[in-house]
Amino acid sequence: MHKDIKIIGSGFSALAASCYLAKQGHTVTIYEKNATIGGRARQLKKEGFTFDIGPTWYWMPDVFERFFADFGKKPSDYYELTKLSPAYRVYFGIKDFVTIADNLEEIAATFETIEKGSAKQLRSFMAKAQSNYDIAIKDLVYRPGVSPLELITPETAKKIGQFFGNISKDIRKRFKNKKLIQILEFPVLFLGAKPSDTPSFYSFMNFADFGLGTWHPKNGMYSVILAMKKLAEELDVEINTSCTIEKIIVEKGKAQGLIINGEKIAADIILSGADYHHTETLLDEKDRAYTEDYWAKKTFAPSSLLFYVGFDKKIENVEHHTLFFDVDFDRHAEAIYDNPKWPDEPLFYASFPSKTDAEAAPVGKEAGIFLIPLAPGIEDSEELRATYFEKIMDRFEKLTEQNVRKSVIFKESFCVNDFIKEYNSYKGNAYGLANTLFQTAFLRPKLKSRKVKNLYFTGQLTVPGPGVPPALISGKLVSELIDKNTV
Repeated sequence: MHKDIKIIGSGFSALAASCYLAKQGHTVTIYEKNATIGGRARQLKKEGFTFDIGPTWYWMPDVFERFFADFGKKPSDYYELTKLSPAYRVYFGIKDFVTIADNLEEIAATFETIEKGSAKQLRSFMAKAQSNYDIAIKDLVYRPGVSPLELITPETAKKIGQFFGNISKDIRKRFKNKKLIQILEFPVLFLGAKPSDTPSFYSFMNFADFGLGTWHPKNGMYSVILAMKKLAEELDVEINTSCTIEKIIVEKGKAQGLIINGEKIAADIILSGADYHHTETLLDEKDRAYTEDYWAKKTFAPSSLLFYVGFDKKIENVEHHTLFFDVDFDRHAEAIYDNPKWPDEPLFYASFPSKTDAEAAPVGKEAGIFLIPLAPGIEDSEELRATYFEKIMDRFEKLTEQNVRKSVIFKESFCVNDFIKEYNSYKGNAYGLANTLFQTAFLRPKLKSRKVKNLYFTGQLTVPGPGVPPALISGKLVSELIDKNTV
């Protein structure tokens, strides 16, 4: 049955949902609070440099292919992809780094030079990881989180133990070298929790990394947003920006519309791709499915301190993606999850899109993105940002053996306060709700409101979880749920 559907937000999940809903024959309108679309995946352009403000890793290309195939399209119809070779580099000290190749055989050979016998162990570990990937990404995550029975299949029954073990222990049973352990634990950080709190089944992230590789869309991840916008508009979705949602109108337990920039807009169905907690604050308290106490007890993925830096020269001794694991991971993780505070010595990540993409920076110059994971909800100030920029620049220059500070043309920062201001993000989290055992599938906030009829949610705080590929899947899941309930 045809419905008039209003969508809050224009991130990956909202755009994906808009396409599916329009294809089903509904009238779909998107309202975005910011001046440009993309949610957390917006773009910064300055002095000839181009930066992705949010996600910079393109993993699980098959999920993007599956999304576009649902509309008879391919990613290549909209943007150009390059497989990064090498995928990334990890620094552990001066002249002490591991470069991850773009294929498993070379990665296994690299592992073997670091720890004898580790190549065989890696192949065995990756075979299990691929099996998990086939179950999870090709099937399990495409379920709406309505019932625990969704997790019970002949395949998952064989792997029940992997839901109660954890990635950290699994890796340490096979590998002894600290560098290899940290490299293998890195992919699950995208799920927002410590490896010791992440179920073993999520080793499928290792297959996403070593098995499928790391890719880069020309002109950055924002190219994917623009592709989805184009697809949505081809399906007659209307997209509006600079629209502040002030209230979700509920009458007799049913969502009836929105108040946007002071104006009442009627709707048959409301779908929010905005922050779940914030969306519920647009309702009267009696209509909220989750209390403040509920949110306070949840394990949230980290926030981040990000710097977008224009350099007046090319940066040496780095790859497109470069990780700096030269300090104690456990101490940094403790400052995020156990005792929230600014870490004394943070791990950090750097991306140099102009290594792959000539248009990301003027000729002879370099675009750099630096990210420090932080606990959500901690103090954020310009003074702290400046202090931590100096901290990571000290180490960056030392580890990569070059002077870069004097080559900084400009730097822009983005941190906890900005996540709150720009995205209404709960405590300024960057990635959503972590995928721990008790925050998986049906244990996550629901796609459909339990209190208000015709109100739905999508995105990283609901099913299936944080990350760009899950956001695309979330959009599909909620559209199917809406379609099922409007027949």
